[in-house]
Amino acid sequence: MVRISFLFFIICSSFFSSQIRDSAELISEVKIDAYKKPSSYLRSTKSVAVITQDLLSQNTPERLLESINQIAGARMEERSPGSYRISVRGSTLRSPFGVRNIKVYLDDFILSDASGNTYFNIISPELINRMEIYKGPEGGDYGAATGGTLLLKTRSSENTSANISIGSYGTLNQSFDFSKQLGKHFLEVFQNYYRSDSYRQQSAIERKQFFFKDHFQYSEKATMNAMVLFSDLDYQTPGGLTLEQMQRDRKQARPATSTLPGAVEQDAGIRNKMLLAGVSNQFSLSPKFSHFIMMQGSYVDFSNPFITNYERRFEKNFAIRTHLNYEEHWNKITAEWRLGFEGGSNSIMVRNFDNINGIKKDFQNFDNLKNTSGFYFLSQKLNFNERLYTDISVSLNANSYEWERLYPGTGSGKVHFRKQWLPNIGLTYVLEKGLSVRAKIGKGNSAPTNEEIRSSNQEFNLDLVPEYGWNKEIGIRKQFGNFLFMEGNYFDFRMMDAIVRRQNEKGEEFFINQGNIKQRGVEVLIESKGFNVNNTIFNRFKFRFSGSFYRFRFENYAQGNQNFSGNDVTGVPSTTISSLFNFIVLRKVSVDYSHFYTSKIPLNDANSVWSESSIVGNIQLGIPVYFEKTKLNVYLQIQNLYNTDYVLGFDTNAFGNRFYNPAARRNFILGVKADF
Repeated sequence: MVRISFLFFIICSSFFSSQIRDSAELISEVKIDAYKKPSSYLRSTKSVAVITQDLLSQNTPERLLESINQIAGARMEERSPGSYRISVRGSTLRSPFGVRNIKVYLDDFILSDASGNTYFNIISPELINRMEIYKGPEGGDYGAATGGTLLLKTRSSENTSANISIGSYGTLNQSFDFSKQLGKHFLEVFQNYYRSDSYRQQSAIERKQFFFKDHFQYSEKATMNAMVLFSDLDYQTPGGLTLEQMQRDRKQARPATSTLPGAVEQDAGIRNKMLLAGVSNQFSLSPKFSHFIMMQGSYVDFSNPFITNYERRFEKNFAIRTHLNYEEHWNKITAEWRLGFEGGSNSIMVRNFDNINGIKKDFQNFDNLKNTSGFYFLSQKLNFNERLYTDISVSLNANSYEWERLYPGTGSGKVHFRKQWLPNIGLTYVLEKGLSVRAKIGKGNSAPTNEEIRSSNQEFNLDLVPEYGWNKEIGIRKQFGNFLFMEGNYFDFRMMDAIVRRQNEKGEEFFINQGNIKQRGVEVLIESKGFNVNNTIFNRFKFRFSGSFYRFRFENYAQGNQNFSGNDVTGVPSTTISSLFNFIVLRKVSVDYSHFYTSKIPLNDANSVWSESSIVGNIQLGIPVYFEKTKLNVYLQIQNLYNTDYVLGFDTNAFGNRFYNPAARRNFILGVKADF
């Protein structure tokens, strides 16, 4: 039926005029923003990847997984729809779900809370117009994080579009975006609704989102940005299976045992409502001096019916970022300096109840937690004769938290982590046009998040301390003419006091500092521009390859009588390779053909259980149809084209060997996007 429908769209489209537009620019030609420190990609000192619209269009409506997994060194996993985590160079060791150890910004604003936790799954992929992923510590600009930094950018040009799609498992997605310059205001209004029954039992998802921003140029020297984001996310969590359970029935949720009920009986899931609002102002004091300030606040209403309890969490967040900028230009030297501060507070009320068939009953634990963090930063960026580029920065980071137990019993305390100086030095030298080499060294530090300090076992892990380490790397970037770009990076990161995850017999998690980790790896990227072909059927093609090749090992790591030193780091594949081919056929039809290869993964610290390697293929076909000023793009996405049995997100170190969260077999999305 799907094949017949698709052929019908091809035949119909031949009656409408269309044209092939110029292909997207090479990544080397892209300008990166780097949070208001712009640079060309080829000359940047950062270990950065840019996700443009070409890659963002690969995503299904509910996630950013396909585009992020095309980036060497970045990996997004899905334990079940809505339950995502992101790693940059293997940083999911401590993240059972969500995003930790990575700072996330949205335009001028901060999605991460003061403790370092980010509700990344509240964001609709269609809201994002561009992403920049910074790999490794960037403490001089973004503060304490050993994994990396994500900058999400919304639309900056006029657009009016609507999108609707349907798909397997009762999937429905609808979105609307309006972006318009009205006098001195650039406004954007975005709305999205998504729902799906999903592949497994107890894995349905529903998300409603509204976003508004106003970029106000209120004088020649000043601009103000205002933003409001509301997201209402409700998704069920089926839980992990043992290998035998998965082989018997991949679609089942975690079954009941003789001592614990199952995920369906307890209506396990996450309900998360978040309201985020903020305002920023950029003012030019003179041609050389400028000042930036941003203030924001957010509120989170979070519910988590789980196997053993029903948790309610209420969070209030406040954050500020400000910096003074100075630029100077001499004959062959350009210099920029920045002095600033970023800080925030995160207050949480946590209430745990008995969970009786998805309904909260008797009290278990009532706790309060407040986390405060901040950093002062100073950076200097130099350009010597368009050949040598330097980016030198340092930050002083502080983090503390207050805890209070209200029931049962009482208690309170305050923990101050030791202040950390985090330097960062990057150099890039342009050897010739289209060829640059770079070197970088930086220190990273990452304090435990609120969900690690007070984890799902309802205990305060007061002995946890921040993990930290030094990262060193070198890289080369080469553009061949105007048609091919290649990049290679080698890094060596030594993590100390690594935070690792544990599970008890009930499936509740807790965290400990355990040993050190040696992380070494190579990352490569090969990307072409579009090649026009003088053929009546195949008219143009372009390609993209990326790969990560890692050797991550535990050091000085013992647990009880077991010594895990020398073992592979849990949850990190040694090899990931992705590819994307884009074809234009019949001068109308766009075909995106992608592959994702993942090598076997150690599922516990003892390395006694490993996953199977997997290769997953996706294909997307699009047909433009023009009606006067309206363009319709009819598209069909087929995910898991080869019907592979695989797991997209494992529960590492799971008690009872419940490691497996099976991913969907072959499925499709059929939709229409209208640009007015």
